[in-house]
Amino acid sequence: MPRSLGSRRRAYLKKTVRPVDVEKVRGLGDLLEQFQGTSIQARNLGRCLEVWENALTDRKRPTIFLGLSGPLIAAGLRKVLRDLVDWGLVDVVVSTGAVLYQDLYQSIGGRHWVGTPTANDVELRDLYLDRIYDTYVDELKFEDTDRAIGRITNEFPARPASSREFLGFLGSRFPDRDSILATAARRGVPVFSPALIDSSIGIGLTLHYQANRGKRERFILDAVRDNFELVQILSHSPRTAVIYIGGGTPKNWINDGIVMANYAFGREGEGHYYALQITTDVPHWGGLSGSTLDEAQSWGKISRTATRAMAHVEASIGLPLLVGALWDRRARWRSRPRLQFDWNGDEVMIRRSRS
Repeated sequence: MPRSLGSRRRAYLKKTVRPVDVEKVRGLGDLLEQFQGTSIQARNLGRCLEVWENALTDRKRPTIFLGLSGPLIAAGLRKVLRDLVDWGLVDVVVSTGAVLYQDLYQSIGGRHWVGTPTANDVELRDLYLDRIYDTYVDELKFEDTDRAIGRITNEFPARPASSREFLGFLGSRFPDRDSILATAARRGVPVFSPALIDSSIGIGLTLHYQANRGKRERFILDAVRDNFELVQILSHSPRTAVIYIGGGTPKNWINDGIVMANYAFGREGEGHYYALQITTDVPHWGGLSGSTLDEAQSWGKISRTATRAMAHVEASIGLPLLVGALWDRRARWRSRPRLQFDWNGDEVMIRRSRS
């Protein structure tokens, strides 16, 4: 073999794959660290843990955005998501309305029931049961939830408001300690939903609109104000990190915030410095949910020097493994200060807090 070929080969053959040794696993933290030396999606998931921990231990204290989409509550991830907010592992939540609606549905007594993907859906319709793959939800309780949202909205000031203001208000109306929205309201974590009306929360708001139609003053959901408030947070953040569970509107909106902040508001800075995503979508269809984090660098949305990882893993498997590993290694991030968001209308000041 020519000497030049040997040196080229050695450039590729620097590190061997390390088999997982379950006898040495003492927790999920150990397991995902071992994943980092394996291959395929196990390695990618292990890298996601590494990126998240890097963001949590960065001395510049990045603001961490969590983007949520998909049937996460039906998948049994409600408490996992609630714990992320409660433990301070994320600072801002951006979600589809559907995830937050099903959180509210459980807060007023709704449940998700074990079902089967081979159920007779016509019979389910007759019984007012809705199917989410292998899970059933109660359509009658959904209607109760829609109407409860409509009634509660009557208590909100009759003025335009961002989704952050409205969702914080909803969260403050429920004492459910297992609720994502209630925990975010208690902890002061902003929750946005840039496509809120594309969910059953939108049905509740339509009921409110119907009841207040024609009034000079009424509640108005101001979606464009969401953009301005997002830019306020970005402008006050020395660095940002993004964690995408799924893709969809939350991923696009958080990424677009960098573009808005940079050329529309004169922010001078990099894109998101840390980025990780768990998704089952793939890039070759051209859609944003499956687009790579590398692709986002071409838009300036992800920093050209960002540490990033993307695992093609279904969220009901990947997210509990990641969060369990972070909890297992909590000594690494427990001293991280929380952020306190002090809002004055649509402007915010951000302070560090130890509480």
